[in-house]
Amino acid sequence: MTSLKMKTNLRCGACVQSIKPLLDGEPGIERWDADVSAPDKLLTVKGENVSAGRVDELLRQKGYRILGEVAAEPVEARTPDAPDEPRTSYYPLVLILAYLIGAVGLAEWAAGGFDWMRAMRHFMAGFFLVFSFFKLLDVPAFASSYGGYDIVARRWPWYGFAYPFIELGLGVAYLANFQPEVTNLVTLLVMGVSTVGVVRSLLARRKIRCACLGAVFNLPMSFVTLVEDLLMVGMAAAMLVLPLLGIGAGGSGY
Repeated sequence: MTSLKMKTNLRCGACVQSIKPLLDGEPGIERWDADVSAPDKLLTVKGENVSAGRVDELLRQKGYRILGEVAAEPVEARTPDAPDEPRTSYYPLVLILAYLIGAVGLAEWAAGGFDWMRAMRHFMAGFFLVFSFFKLLDVPAFASSYGGYDIVARRWPWYGFAYPFIELGLGVAYLANFQPEVTNLVTLLVMGVSTVGVVRSLLARRKIRCACLGAVFNLPMSFVTLVEDLLMVGMAAAMLVLPLLGIGAGGSGY
């Protein structure tokens, strides 16, 4: 892994926020950090085959540039006390999904019979509430990660800050069975757009962190993320179409 430390003409935190989508979206960059409190406004970039020239090209798109390189410690030479990045793992995601499936199963058993429409609604309520909880633990960190691959958040950063609250609202709406048609249509739109960003990242073979559980866990962007988004799209579509076909029309109660 290459590690570069460069002097820049970045000035403040707003400058750093403006270059976040560019650096987060660059396939060769795995981690980066900007210290605008240092006299040289140091920018540290780590990744495979990353070059100062390419970083300079990215910064110039926002009106900034690299002023020179300074010696940087090899990544392998980090001190033992340096905190390690959390190990990538799907275990938290699998555990959450298992809890949701178990809770929905118990709720259906307590209701005296299994109803697909009700089960899907409760699953989606739990999904959005749990996933929004982890995103809300650190909204700025989530917005930064999400803007690295989502097509809307990359263009309009405010969407990354609003997204956890959108998920929270959808979770409450599903739990309360509020305006089911509108809720499912919004879910189709939100998760459909999110799926596009995931597909583009997978096709580009970019090694980036999935932001589905916020910044708490280090989940790699992969086919699992795509399945997660498509599952919600499929459920929302089914809950819109099945009642029109006379299937499960009476299953919206508790």
